[in-house]
Amino acid sequence: MSSRLSPPSRLLAARVRLPRLERGGRRGLAGGSAPSPVVGLEIDPHHVLAAEVSVSTGLRVKRAVGLPLSPEVMREGEVVDVDALAGTLKELFETHKIDRRVRVGVANQRVMVRTIELPVIENPRELEAAVRFRAQDEIPMPMDEVVLDFHPRPVMATDAGPRQRVVVVAARREMVEKLLSAVSAAGLRVEGIDLSAFALIRALAPAGSSDRVLYVALGGQTNLAVAEGRDCVFTRILGAGLDMIVNATAERAGVSRLEARRLLHDGAEPGEEQEEPGTQILRAVLDEVVRTMVSEIRSSLDYQLSQDADGPVSRAVLLGPGAELGALTERLTEELGLPVSLGEVQLADPAVVTDIPLSRLAVAAGLAVSEAPR
Repeated sequence: MSSRLSPPSRLLAARVRLPRLERGGRRGLAGGSAPSPVVGLEIDPHHVLAAEVSVSTGLRVKRAVGLPLSPEVMREGEVVDVDALAGTLKELFETHKIDRRVRVGVANQRVMVRTIELPVIENPRELEAAVRFRAQDEIPMPMDEVVLDFHPRPVMATDAGPRQRVVVVAARREMVEKLLSAVSAAGLRVEGIDLSAFALIRALAPAGSSDRVLYVALGGQTNLAVAEGRDCVFTRILGAGLDMIVNATAERAGVSRLEARRLLHDGAEPGEEQEEPGTQILRAVLDEVVRTMVSEIRSSLDYQLSQDADGPVSRAVLLGPGAELGALTERLTEELGLPVSLGEVQLADPAVVTDIPLSRLAVAAGLAVSEAPR
């Protein structure tokens, strides 16, 4: 995500060159050849993951490493303990000797994505001015408190003549600066910031596909994205996610959030009978949160379809740590009436990743490049 329309503060500008916005993997506004891959860095409330990729035969993961995060480091997808996050990142990169040039993903409810419709404007400066003017009405945040970017979608024909749809992204500047403070304190060089939703599409959408697909990344929160091929047409963060499960389990079972996380992890292991008192509570919470999540997904799909008449999604892809929970894939298939598959990345060498499930790596892998290989 770039700050092309609303330049970041001097602090932010001194720390990072933000690339132009990449919409799910298409070429950015600057054009030209794609830059070389860097390390993709996903920072989720439950873990940090770093991925190095190869693009010679499609996007493939060469190496991936990660560490868990303490439950107190992030809240609702935002950094609350800068020093703790910096310490974990420093440990990860020093232990594994990874390249320190990174592209970082953001995914929380302080990021907004809107699609606006304008007359066709060929002049880039005039289009920029028009988008900025409309953004004041579309984005319910003061413009001087956000990092703002946009990218045009293809011109569409309407009864009133051709119209230009534009994807606008706005993120709270304070949230971005805290994230960058932690990453910089860890000694990393930030090459760019991007939406995690765009990154996962780059990693998973097949080249040449025009299918409309729902991506459900179940981490601390649930990151939804609807893409037409590699073109992201809708994205939203849902509150129902692993953090909701952990917090409710901790409260009802009278245990710490760390212990609730352990219960969640152990409960996700297939074929094991759990005898701990908190397990039955966890199962009940899981059922409630999945129901809430499905309801929110349905509402989001209904809203997206009302805003974009190009048609409903044809299938769904589940990824993230929540993809490992029991029969969640089957549950979503039944509840949404869509075929659901796991979003697993491809490996450059099958022996590369041994301890991180492939369904967790899409965001980090997609962040390693600014556009998907053709």
